[in-house]
Formats: sequence, structure tokens, C-alpha cells
Amino acid sequence: MTKRVEFNWRIPVPEPLLVGATFDKWTEEKDQTDIEPASFFQVDEYGFFIHWKSESRDGDALELSQVSDIRAGGVPKDPRLTNQLVSKHGQDFEDKSLTICSGLDLVNINYLHVVCPSSEVAKDWLHGLRSITHNVKAYNISPSLILKKHWMRLCFQVDISGKVPVKVIARTFASGKTEKLVYQCLEELGLPSEKNDVIEKDAFTFEKFYKLYHKICPRNDIEELFQSITRGKSEFISLMAFIDFLNEKQRDPRLNEILYPLYNEKRAAEIIEAYETDKENQLHRRLSKDGFIRYLMSDDNAPVWLDRLDIYMDMDQPLSHYYINSSHNTYLSGRQFGGKSSVEMYRQTLLAGCRCVELDCWDGKGSDEEPIITHGKAMCTEILFKDAIIAIRDCAFVTSDYPVILSFENHCCKAQQHKLAKYCDEIFGDLLLKEPLPDFPLEPGQPLPPPSALKRKILIKNKRLKPEVEKIELELFRQGQFVIEDEEKEDADAPAAPPPEEKKDVCDPNSTESRSLSFEERFLQMYEYKGGTNRVHPWLSSMVNYAEPVKFPGFTTAEEKNVHHNMSSFSEAAGLNLLKTSAIEFVNYNKRQMSRIYPKGTRADSSNYMPQVFWNAGCQMVSLNYQTPDLPFQLNQGKFEYNGNCGYLLKPDFMRRPDKAFDPFAESPVDGVIAAQCQVQVIAGQFLSSNKVGTYVEVDMYGLPTDTIRKEFRTRLIPANGLNPIYNEEPFLFRKVVLPDLAVLRFGVYDENGKLLGQRILPLDGLQAGYRHISLRTEANFPMSLPMLFCNVELKIYVPDGLGGLMDALSDPNAFLKQKQKQDDQMKAMGIEQTADGGVKGQAEEKKRRDEI
Repeated sequence: MTKRVEFNWRIPVPEPLLVGATFDKWTEEKDQTDIEPASFFQVDEYGFFIHWKSESRDGDALELSQVSDIRAGGVPKDPRLTNQLVSKHGQDFEDKSLTICSGLDLVNINYLHVVCPSSEVAKDWLHGLRSITHNVKAYNISPSLILKKHWMRLCFQVDISGKVPVKVIARTFASGKTEKLVYQCLEELGLPSEKNDVIEKDAFTFEKFYKLYHKICPRNDIEELFQSITRGKSEFISLMAFIDFLNEKQRDPRLNEILYPLYNEKRAAEIIEAYETDKENQLHRRLSKDGFIRYLMSDDNAPVWLDRLDIYMDMDQPLSHYYINSSHNTYLSGRQFGGKSSVEMYRQTLLAGCRCVELDCWDGKGSDEEPIITHGKAMCTEILFKDAIIAIRDCAFVTSDYPVILSFENHCCKAQQHKLAKYCDEIFGDLLLKEPLPDFPLEPGQPLPPPSALKRKILIKNKRLKPEVEKIELELFRQGQFVIEDEEKEDADAPAAPPPEEKKDVCDPNSTESRSLSFEERFLQMYEYKGGTNRVHPWLSSMVNYAEPVKFPGFTTAEEKNVHHNMSSFSEAAGLNLLKTSAIEFVNYNKRQMSRIYPKGTRADSSNYMPQVFWNAGCQMVSLNYQTPDLPFQLNQGKFEYNGNCGYLLKPDFMRRPDKAFDPFAESPVDGVIAAQCQVQVIAGQFLSSNKVGTYVEVDMYGLPTDTIRKEFRTRLIPANGLNPIYNEEPFLFRKVVLPDLAVLRFGVYDENGKLLGQRILPLDGLQAGYRHISLRTEANFPMSLPMLFCNVELKIYVPDGLGGLMDALSDPNAFLKQKQKQDDQMKAMGIEQTADGGVKGQAEEKKRRDEI
């Protein structure tokens, strides 16, 4: 960045966590239980790890970026372990207990349990740990800090004696180098170097680890760049050469020079002073190779605009002006057919930043007739509605204060709907928005309230009675006179209804096509989606306000009615059909009202559709199966990481303004939007795999159909090196990006067998130009500890063929004039002089003589 970066990613670690405390730790997995008494727990000053060590075991650490939740309590299922804890801590041991939930996806959660000395200590640690988790900024720390973080992990993984084993250090580099080389480099640094040796923690400093890293993984990729800047004539980059590099390579030429000034001597000298460790070089204002590497691996050279990680968007626009992070069939942890329902999925989905979750409500069959949540008629397991509501209350506003929308698919009878309303009222309390806000009445033409006015509020999306009916029935209910007539209950376990007559031949078990299908696939062909009941309890109806679902009446009728709080849901197939036939009308509808898209019913494996096509139309709730970390899910989570991971992203201006028309299938630049050109060179990788495998990198772009390029750009395969492969590919050119505001780049790293090793989604409107390190994410978008790519990104204004010279002159007149002067000098050397208007002098004189004649 041209301005000095103040990246305040750190959250102060509470004092009790820094000081540490002794807990009894226990875990329980299936039939295996383990207890580690008297373990000393502590959190480091950066808030990177919670680490522990007991006298009888090796030390270990848990990365806090992988911790999703910290909960009070926790009781073993094994009665023997329970008795052991009771005998030591008393019957109230659960009051002194904590459960730490962690994982690298939203389904496979690990639970670490501790028993604290007292309930007061447990509360301190509960609130302390919650305050430092879900720090999205910490997911974007610089490569230098990532190295320091890994060094800290090695220092926590000590043996019983509290020393760092050499073999643990060697594992860091095992994917590309031999152990022998690691031991040799340790010896050169004056450290113990035999396989079974251990190192005193005080001797294994970060500077020693940093030198070890550069000995084993010399940055030859940066050496080439360094030599190109110095032209191979110096061991240092001079101040003026560094300024030229910063302005010509590291700065986006599209930036406004007033808001983002060019680098000057003062700013370049600040960078040299910050990253050059040699005092003499600082004095002479020059940069060594080591200082240059430290700069390239710093916050001052982040691949994204770091302010985008805060809430930087206007949050005072109507709800319909935002993309809202949304989930489909949230309760399922696996397949849509015969899958398992889990309360935990509500917790994990909300903690991952989702703001719209789905609850499919059905009548419970027990004697207590408790409402349940399940995927009806699809042989899935069930959970209690009440348990899901408690989980939602506990996790709704941990990662974001902005509103949560509960999308009910309500199949309950009125008696059990009364319980739905009762639990929402009692458990949510003041969190539930039961009445419309005074400034935003539920009237035609009235816009929806903004997210800022709905902070820490839960909205219910459920069918609503007609106003006059609701008023009468609600009054009767409040007076205790509302009578529920006998009604037929819908059975969640009943088999799916057969398809309409004209579709029966598709499912004919004797047909050739049917015989080739599995039972599950035939079942899904017969499965016919049926929406929730229209028979709504007045109390539940009264809780619906700004998210009232209605059957889609068509774009013309919706515009005539102009009821902004009415919204409709569309399957991906129905949504695509509307896009094909009425794309501009769909965009205009979404300026005013909300729409929700959900996966088609035949996605039995819980796979996801590509959300980008619906974002292009301005659809707000593009709901995905969160249990499946596939490419669509990665695009979703990568996109929503911006704006503080608050779950709301403001749509581009032309997708909000009623006076603007936008066609999501446009191939020419949108009015008022400047098309871009993006060029990406993948230079090298670092720590891409823990195995010695071949690797390659794919770079794709997703946006408007005309901007989407996938499976076209791929590096060569570098064999047997997962540690530090050098690709040095020719740049991949995305020649014309019509709508940069909606475009994202995706980097995918794969091994020789096509297995994904890591990925990263970077929205184009937050991308920085230049030579950058790009840290990678897991499939589910969790930060990876070390893997990163080193790339060169060039961003420009798109220029049609033939106008390149003109645009060069307009965007950088000084460089253009320098180049023109160089050309003039070359022409003079050949004996050719040019006139002021660009003509050749001899030709001009000849023309003048002919004119006089």
C-alpha cells in the first residue's frame, strides 16, 4: 500500500489466559477415553494457540483459528470417567468444566474438555477464549508472522522434559528436502543436529528458525526479482530503484493519485527502515536481499486491501440491497436422503458467518408431541425444534451482530405451531423481532429496514395469515378463546407422493433408464417438493414481519403491488429459468424485494450449485449446503470473508438503483463501470504439502458469464517437491473483465493425482497489484498454517485493441513521454528528426515547398 499500513489484527489476550492455569484435560472419541490430569494451559501473547503440558506427557497446542466454539459444561458418556472426575472434583464438576470445539470443516468437530479449579476460573476462561476466537483479521496475517506462528507451534510441541525434538523440526521440511540436509543446516547454526537430539527452548529462537528456513528453502524466486531490479550490478536496491519498483510494479495504475499517492522518497525510506536489519544499509537508504524479502513478506505487501477485512461497507441501505450469507437444510450433516440431522450444524453454520438458516418443522410423534426438524419424507434422522432454537440463540451473534433470518418450512399442525411460537418467544426473548420498526411500517412502497437497524435481532420467515384474519384470531388467542379445530397432521416419515401422471413413465421400474438408477436416485425422481402449510397459528403469524414468503406472482404483478417485505424462494432450476427469460426484470425485482435460491431436490449428495450466476442477478439469499466444502461453498465463504465476515455484502450501485438497468449476461462494459484487465503470474509455492509429491496450480476467474474463465490456466507439474516448487510460468491473462465488482480470482493447488491441497478466493475489487504472497485455505476456507503462493498480479484498465498507446499516455504521462523521448533519440541517431506534430522533418519541408509552388 502507498500509505503506511496499520493492520490492527490483534485482540488483547485477557490476563488469566496469559498467566495460565492447571486443568484436568479429558477427551472421548467413540469407545476411547483419555484423561491427562494436572495439565498447565496457557494462551500465547498473540492469541495464536491454546497450549498445554503435563509432567508425564509431551506438550501440545491447538490453533485458535480452528476453534469454533467454547461452551460451559461437558459430561463424559463413559460412567467410569464420570466417576473418576466426580471423585476428584465433586458432584458439581460440570459447573467447573469447559468444552473447546475445533475442526477444519463444519461437520467433523473435535471436542477437548477441561475441568477447572473453580467455576470462577471456568467463567474467566470461557469469556476470555470467546473474546479472541473468530478473529478474521488474524486469518490474514503476513507470511513473516505465519513463519513466527509455526515456530511457536514447534516450541509448544516439546517432549516430556520440555525441550524441542529435532525430529519435530525436521517434519516441517520433509516434503521437499532430506532429513540429512535439515540436520546439516541445524549443525551450521550451532544447534543439536542428530535425529534423536533435543534443543533447549531458549536456544531455538525465532531468528535461528528464520535462518534455518532460508538455508533449507532459499528464495531463488525472489533472488531473480532482486537481480532484475538491480540489473545484476549491485548487492543492494538503491532508494530510487526501489521507488521505481514500488510505483511501476506494486501499485495499481487505476488508483486515484490524490487518494492513493505515488510512492515517494519518504515512504520508500520508511519501508527500508522498517525491514532492513543492517544499520549501515538503513543509513545509506538501501535495501539488501534480506530486507527485500522481509518487505515482500510483510503487512505492507498484503495481497488484499486490509481495510476490506473490517466492516467498510455502508450498512444503512435496505436489506434487499445486500447479499446475505445463507444456508440450505442447515440441520443436515451429510446427504439429503437418509442423512443425519444435527443441532451442532446450526451452531457451526452460524459461527462460520451464516445469517440465514433453514428449519424444516414437522409434528413430533411422542407423547409430549414436541415439534421436530428433519428433511421430511426423505428418511433422515430428526432433532428437536427446541434444541435447535437454543443452539441458534447461543451462536447467533458470536461472529456478527447483524440480523439472523430463520427460514421456516412449516409442516406442523396448529397445536405444535403454538409450541414453535412459544419456544421462539421464551428462548429468544428480546432477540426476536416481534413487531415492525416504527420507521419501517409494513406498507406498500415502504423500503425494508437496513442491517444497522436490526443489529442483534432474529427475524422469522414463515407464511403469514391475511391481516384481517390474523387480527381476529390473535385477539381470540390472547383472550384464551382460540379453538383449534381437528386437522390432519402431515407425517414426516411417510413416503414421498408419486409424481404426476405424465412423469410416471420416467420412474417405471421396468424401463431401461430406471434399471440403471440406484434406489436413491429413483426415489428422488419421485420426490415432489411440497411447501409449508397455509394453516398458520396466529401467534406464529404475528412474529413474521420483514421476511414474509409469498408464492411468486410474476415480476409485473410484484412491481405493481410494490410490497417490499414480500419475498419468494426459487429452486436453482426455477431461478435459472427466470434468468434465461427475464434477467433484467429479475435484477430489478431484487432491488426492491428479497429472493432466496435453494439447491434442486436431486442433489442427494448435498452438492452445491454455482452461486455466482444468482449473485449476478442480485439474489440476496443464495443458500448452500454448508456440510459440503466444494467449489461453490469456497466461492461463498471467500466472498463473505470481506466486510468483517459479518454475513452482509452491499451489492454494486447499479444493482440497487431503480434508475439503472443491468443485464447479468452483458458482454460490454456496464454504464459507469470501467472494465479491467488482470494478469497473474504464478512464480512459486511454499509448504504446499506435507508429502514429497508433484504439484500444480490452477487460476480461475468467476463473475459475469463473459468474465468467467475456468480450467484454462494451469501451471506445469513440478515433480516430487511439495515444499518449495518453482513454477515461473508465463502470465495468465484475463484480458477483459467487464464487471470487476462481481469478479473473484480462485487459486487452486493440486497434487499430481488431482487432489486439492489448498485454495484461496480473492475478490477482484479488493486485490492488490504486484509481487504478493497469497496464503492458502482448506477446502472449508479455514486458514492453513504454512502453505502459500508467490505471484505477480498486474491490474489495468481494459483497453480495446489499437488504443493501448493512448491509454498509456493518459494513465502514466511521464512514462509515456520518457518512452517517446527515447524513440526520438533513436530516430536522431539514425539521422531522422521529427517535427512537433510527429512528422519527419525532411518530409515536412518537402510538403511546405510543394504547397508554396
